[in-house]
Amino acid sequence: MTNASLAKSYLKKASTRLVLLPILQKRRAYSDVVREAQEVVELALKGILRQVGVEPPKWHDVGGLLNSHRERFEQKIIQRIPRLSEASEWLRGERELSFYGDVDFIPTEEYTAEDGRRAIAEARFAVETARMVIKTRRR
Repeated sequence: MTNASLAKSYLKKASTRLVLLPILQKRRAYSDVVREAQEVVELALKGILRQVGVEPPKWHDVGGLLNSHRERFEQKIIQRIPRLSEASEWLRGERELSFYGDVDFIPTEEYTAEDGRRAIAEARFAVETARMVIKTRRR
């Protein structure tokens, strides 16, 4: 398996999960929207990195690596890196809380519709950017 084929696989997985986010949002499962959006962004960014020949690490927030390897990207992608990095950092910070919560943090009560909308917007932006970098054939 090549980096390019694995990048396409990550993009496919991110795109599939992205479709689910509005369904969760409509069901008011905002903590689930945030958690799933984190995975969408992570997969999209790791796909982008693989496409340009960077082996992504086994941690969840890889946004900083986009900036570290900015010379590998076209200008239109470089302009998107700050937002991608910020989204990755934010969602990584919410990953465990949105899923497990804590003694004084009940995920189903704490996350709001606005949190869900923001998470969906960032996930869409990440997948859109990944599609710009990862060239796929339409069937």
